[in-house]
Amino acid sequence: MTKNPKIPGKYQTVMPYLILKDAGKFTAFTEAAFGAKQTHKDMRDENTIRHAEIMIGECTIMYAEATDEFGVQNATFFLYVDNADETFQQALKAGATKIREPEDQPYGRSGGVRDPFGNSWWVVNIP
Repeated sequence: MTKNPKIPGKYQTVMPYLILKDAGKFTAFTEAAFGAKQTHKDMRDENTIRHAEIMIGECTIMYAEATDEFGVQNATFFLYVDNADETFQQALKAGATKIREPEDQPYGRSGGVRDPFGNSWWVVNIP
């Protein structure tokens, strides 16, 4: 499948958009846990993210601070990594909690964590 040339360069056909409580801390967590890089941040005021974007690998995740109009909206992510055990431990050190320790599965070594914002991350060794 080729990318539609009308979609701007750093974007994909489908991208998650999270609405988070304490969205400002999400960037730091994803940087520490998964090596994310923030690529955009637009503030509503001094303390409130209107719209932000990070990239993990070649994928963009968009997010914003929850408001009265738009409440918290979480997601579950499936993330291929070089080493599921190391990434699992990095995520725990960054503030995640354990869902399931990494173990061998038919599709590869995999484990799960829940980040401080309520999202689930399943880290899986790249085959």
